[in-house]
Amino acid sequence: MEVLDITLTDTDIDKRLEDLAKRHAAAGNVGIQILNVMGGQAEGLLDRLPTGIRDRLGDGAEQALKLAMSAAQRSRGVVGEQPGWLTRAVTTAMGAAGGFGGLPSAMAELPVTTTILLRAIQDVAVENGFDPEEQGVMFDCIQVLAAAGPLDHDDGSDIAFLSTRLAVTGATLQALIARVAPRLATVLGQKLAAQTVPVLGAAAGAATNYAYTSYYQQMAQVHFGLRRLVTEADRDHAELLENFRQRVARHPLHRA
Repeated sequence: MEVLDITLTDTDIDKRLEDLAKRHAAAGNVGIQILNVMGGQAEGLLDRLPTGIRDRLGDGAEQALKLAMSAAQRSRGVVGEQPGWLTRAVTTAMGAAGGFGGLPSAMAELPVTTTILLRAIQDVAVENGFDPEEQGVMFDCIQVLAAAGPLDHDDGSDIAFLSTRLAVTGATLQALIARVAPRLATVLGQKLAAQTVPVLGAAAGAATNYAYTSYYQQMAQVHFGLRRLVTEADRDHAELLENFRQRVARHPLHRA
């Protein structure tokens, strides 16, 4: 990342942290609105899936993430950075198509959407001055997918990934994928169940994909915004993260 020769005042730092905390709150509120429309709770969504589908989610999530990593990287040489609204439009249309055909088409759409979500996270990394081909940034992009997900937005679990800083190697990346896969399986399972809600069909698929894309774009802005701030402010990562946590606590999600 190219570091600009700028001096940030305490006021500048406070403003950027406050903006990032508001982004974090906005990310979760989108998913909660979807749950309110469906009249359900995130915890009960997985119970709607057939047992055979639930049992396959773990292995499917790990395989989807490995394929998504490769496909998202290859796509950068073909298609440049896309505006956020266009990515949301594409995934929304895909969600509608997946929901229209019920569970089989929703299952087929899942790995494609995972790839687009990862690519959207990479685009945010680029927007913040990071190279998505660097292993450390690849690690960060996968870490963003380790957040709780829009339908089960938990302030503890979706901030935990921000504090993970490891020496990154090829083996570390593979271990990270294996560690993230169970959480991603839950997140994708909730999406799958919401997408196949009876009657809502295509509308539920479109709304769910819109919520997921918006959520991960916002969480990527939070992640890479904090990482950039650590560099530009020349502050301790743990200190800034604790300041951020305190601000998140002052921006509760609207669950009613």
